[in-house]
Amino acid sequence: MPKLIVSLDGVVIKEVQLTKDRTTLGRRPYNDIVIDNLALSGEHAVLKMSGSEVYLEDLASTNGTYVNGKAIKQQLLAHNDTIEVGKHKIQFLSEPAGAVFDKTMVIRSPVVKPLVQPEPVGQAAIKILSGAAAGREVPFVKVVTTMGKPGVAVVSITRRPHGYAVAVVEAVNRPKLNDQSLGTAPEMLKHGDILDLAGTKMQFVLI
Repeated sequence: MPKLIVSLDGVVIKEVQLTKDRTTLGRRPYNDIVIDNLALSGEHAVLKMSGSEVYLEDLASTNGTYVNGKAIKQQLLAHNDTIEVGKHKIQFLSEPAGAVFDKTMVIRSPVVKPLVQPEPVGQAAIKILSGAAAGREVPFVKVVTTMGKPGVAVVSITRRPHGYAVAVVEAVNRPKLNDQSLGTAPEMLKHGDILDLAGTKMQFVLI
């Protein structure tokens, strides 16, 4: 809601909310905003509100009405304009259109898309194919499982919503996946993939 802050010599003497379509300003006591000063005419000016717009009109006053230092007959007021009548200054405060739009954007509820639940990931295991533990099958029971030889080659296998991913943790000898050296980025595993970890071959299986 628009409002006026009336001051004299830098001291605020009153605040007025603009609630009517027509608000009169002047020296006479029947005005909506009374400023008892001889520099003002009895009926000095009127503020007309039309929707969100406020117009200031000078009523043929003796000493004139000024907005931001310029004499006016009628003018559309903008937020933070300074009206001068005699020695009094009146600051016009109103939410600018941009600010209203910004606030609307801030408080507007975002469109929430329904969550699509991923299909549950099945259990998986590593089947050792070579070395002393050949034939052994190790199921994944934790979210993250690390395996390998510290100081030589270590990988982590992480359970994700859509499957399992393997990533290199430590590698003097680069681990391989299906005979291809693993890079720095995690790679998703598929049933039957072969890992070569420091010379030990193992197979990823879904169970």
